[in-house]
Amino acid sequence: MSAVSFPAAAPWRERLLQRESLLLLIIVAIVLMVGARAPVFLTWRTALDVANDSAILAILVMGQMLVLLTRGVDLSVASNLALTGMLCALAGRHWPALGAPALIALAMAIGAALGALNGWLVTRFLLPSIVVTLGTMSVYRGAIFVVSGGAWVSDHQIHPAIKALPRETWLGLPALPWLAAAVVLLVWWLLTWRREGRDLYAFGGHPSAAVVAGIPGPRRLMLAYTLSGVCAGLAGLLWVGRYAIAFTELAAGFELTVIAACVIGGVSIGGGVGSVAGAVLGVLFIGVINGALPVIQVSPFWQQAIAGAVILISVVLNSRAGRQAGRQILEVGGPAAPTPSIHSRPAGQGAAA
Repeated sequence: MSAVSFPAAAPWRERLLQRESLLLLIIVAIVLMVGARAPVFLTWRTALDVANDSAILAILVMGQMLVLLTRGVDLSVASNLALTGMLCALAGRHWPALGAPALIALAMAIGAALGALNGWLVTRFLLPSIVVTLGTMSVYRGAIFVVSGGAWVSDHQIHPAIKALPRETWLGLPALPWLAAAVVLLVWWLLTWRREGRDLYAFGGHPSAAVVAGIPGPRRLMLAYTLSGVCAGLAGLLWVGRYAIAFTELAAGFELTVIAACVIGGVSIGGGVGSVAGAVLGVLFIGVINGALPVIQVSPFWQQAIAGAVILISVVLNSRAGRQAGRQILEVGGPAAPTPSIHSRPAGQGAAA
């Protein structure tokens, strides 16, 4: 079997850079237009509010991006967030001696376990990720009701360390943006400097070539879903701490906002394309829209319409870019081989035909 040739990566990087630059210009234009109508929007206080409101979304987007790069999707992130937040709230209520480091470790461990379950189901049974995570989304929501007995954990019942963490100030800035920045940097480091991160791009961009090249598909998928769970777990602790409440429907529907931010930022739902910078800009776009609408006295329901319109435009742009790349591959290397299973062996290691 002849080797499959690929077009140079530079065109993809150039298109992403152009897209990110355009998105940044749109964000700046929105800020200036809203600021011209309501100067209060251009104050430092508003910037801090947008950063605080966007921090938890940014953490979730980093985890979701890793899954999207592999041609998957994690619809259970909001349910993971809610279940982890409830379990941490209950743990803090039953064991008051727990400190912030122990609670953070607990949240990340629970989130990782829930994310790893998604990855195991996808890789073990070769099921579509959208089906698996749609199922676990409901399972995790039901588990919240079981562990809490349907009761809420209110402000006075939540551990002081949980409430203090997202409200602290470090070096003059709120703790939430610092924590989000740390997660963003870690994901950037993984995708830029680690082989595991580059494997996610390769597997999502061309699974058949990745298998032939010896990339361990199941392990990389497990990594992506587990890290998505870790981000969701951390976000759950911060959400409960910030809003001082935990209940069954916590963050219901928020997974759609997470996916929207990724797609707006140029992360392709077809896998293999996306950047941390673009994903952060997608988060910033949604954060600016959320902050701008109340200032100019526009109904918040317009947020959903605007986000939906931008998602449709983003999907169209991603689809056109994918078709152009597909034509380049066919022109350079001829028809690509059928995509094998993630468990397929590289050529030459199976039984003779």
